[in-house]
Amino acid sequence: MYPPSPRQDFFAVTLNLGERAQGGFDSGGGGSKYWRRRRLCWRKWKQLSRLQRNIILFFFAFLAVCGLISYINMANHGRAFTSRSSEEQKIELDIPELNPAVLAAPQKADANQGDFPEILPQKARNPRRGRLGNLQIKAPQEDLKERSHDDDDTKRLEEEHGQASKENKSERTVISWRGAVIEPDQGTEPPSNKMQEPGHKSSTVEIKNQKKPVPINERQKAVIEAFRHAWKGYKKFAWGHDELKPLTHSFSEWFGLGLTIIDALDTMWILGLKEEFEEAKAWVKTELNFGKNVDVNLFESTIRILGGLLSTYHLSGDSLFLEKAKDIGNRLMPAFNTPSRIPYSDVNIGSGVAHPPRWTSDSTVAEVTSIQLEFRELSRLTGDMRFQTAVEKVMKHVHSLSGKNDGLVPMFINTNSGLFTHLGVYTLGARADSYYEYLLKQWIQGGKKENELLEEYINAIEGVKRHLLRKSEPSKLTFVGELAHGRFRAKMDHLVCFLPGTLALGAHSGLTADHMELAKALIETCYQMYHQIETGLSPEIVYFNIHPQKGHKDVEVKSSDRHNLLRPETIESLFYLYRFTGDKKYQDWGWEILQNFNKYTRVPAGGYSSIDNVQNPSNPQPRDKMESFFLGETLKYFFLLFSDDMDLINLDQYVFNTEAHPLPIWAPA
Repeated sequence: MYPPSPRQDFFAVTLNLGERAQGGFDSGGGGSKYWRRRRLCWRKWKQLSRLQRNIILFFFAFLAVCGLISYINMANHGRAFTSRSSEEQKIELDIPELNPAVLAAPQKADANQGDFPEILPQKARNPRRGRLGNLQIKAPQEDLKERSHDDDDTKRLEEEHGQASKENKSERTVISWRGAVIEPDQGTEPPSNKMQEPGHKSSTVEIKNQKKPVPINERQKAVIEAFRHAWKGYKKFAWGHDELKPLTHSFSEWFGLGLTIIDALDTMWILGLKEEFEEAKAWVKTELNFGKNVDVNLFESTIRILGGLLSTYHLSGDSLFLEKAKDIGNRLMPAFNTPSRIPYSDVNIGSGVAHPPRWTSDSTVAEVTSIQLEFRELSRLTGDMRFQTAVEKVMKHVHSLSGKNDGLVPMFINTNSGLFTHLGVYTLGARADSYYEYLLKQWIQGGKKENELLEEYINAIEGVKRHLLRKSEPSKLTFVGELAHGRFRAKMDHLVCFLPGTLALGAHSGLTADHMELAKALIETCYQMYHQIETGLSPEIVYFNIHPQKGHKDVEVKSSDRHNLLRPETIESLFYLYRFTGDKKYQDWGWEILQNFNKYTRVPAGGYSSIDNVQNPSNPQPRDKMESFFLGETLKYFFLLFSDDMDLINLDQYVFNTEAHPLPIWAPA
């Protein structure tokens, strides 16, 4: 008897495909062999252990799942290809989108540039509603029948294209930044090296969120009346010149470029003042000439002239303003020809010669870091990257410098060495204020992608909290002082009242909630800088009591600081706080301030005047000067503050430059 053969731990399966192919099931012997082989395979399968069978079954199941996933992906790819093809066809057919970017690429100008585009009606306030993509603003006084017709068109287009809109919505990129979840908003396209054609229509109109217009209210009408009164004086006594001298019925020149007209262009558009806008536009077309042998300040020309022209171009769509903006932008570029690339403060726009101030080689930090919004937007529109490159080099250089104090910067920088000077003095007032403002606003303008700007902004706010915040006595008002070589001064410029609005804008854009709480505390202080003064108008600078003293107010004013220049900063911050909170007390505070402007600064013959003494209601001592920013900023912010239309210059579409000229927000990449 033979010994049993050892057990084998493997099996073999033999399939003779060639034989099967030859004999097939039709040949007599081939079929029986096939079934014998199947029985043999089955016996071998039964001889396997349970573990071996499970492994084999799992392997085949895995292959089946992989095959199914591959099939689904191929099917989705086919559907995506079909969807893209449909999208391309829709673009070719010029079918409007329901959710366009905030700003479309400018198109070629219409033949009739003289037509004044209508102003959008105001819409009912809805604090939670997103942006509309509405740059073309129609007049609030528009005929109701026309609005009804527009509503019918809206409904029809919604039904036709609603589904397409849903399919084309892109996912929002989420950025986590120091505990804050920030969602970049859609906006205009970022700069491109490709030249864009100047256009008459600079935007598309989103339709689905249109609502019935809200009539202009009585407070807004009062702002319109104030603007017309100021414009009357300027037109009568200072037309074409920089600023009105309302008391002597004359004018003053700074650059000789009609600053008041350019600064007020977008204000007239927003207020719906068609006749005044057309007058100003005609002057820009026929009289505004930048080829003059005149020195201009780089910062002031950028925020007032370049910013005003770019803003008006976006609101009106008229390429005249873009052409003028390109002209002045090119003429300002020689200012950047310095050893450090930190720009000179002054440039002759006729000869192209730039230079620092006559008494120093320093530039102001706020001035060289508060021109970025305007030059970056000029690059986006023209495709000429020189403008953006120049100003972004400045920001990168400033960010790399030593001499900061927890994000706070000194006030001066040398154009030769590129280093900070006058170290040890830190303020959010004059010469430094808008540096902090533009850190946040560049980040917002660029689609919330440039996180180095956001980091600098957050560091600076933490530095403010650590070094400059105090509370006054007896009312415990939160205020921002100054630090000079380690010593705190309880001094606060009215200019610092930009900060509550900037903080609120940052909180709205996704930063931590404590920024909004600080904004609310600071705007209360800025209001008290008006309310505790005899005329109800703030002085240029105040000092706060930080030690309890019987019979003393929180606010004290020195004789050299008690003038009021019709500044906008507090009204600006009231606008932001009302827009983001809906608390009507901010409108009431603004209304109180406007009435005091009318009472103490209005000149009967036309115009408003700065005053020398806010503490003397019987004789405020008018200064005989109406700054251009009164029309460009102060009255504009009053009008927006009193509006209940959250989409009248929607803050998810636009970012204001430091002269209150709204520029579009770019789309995130």
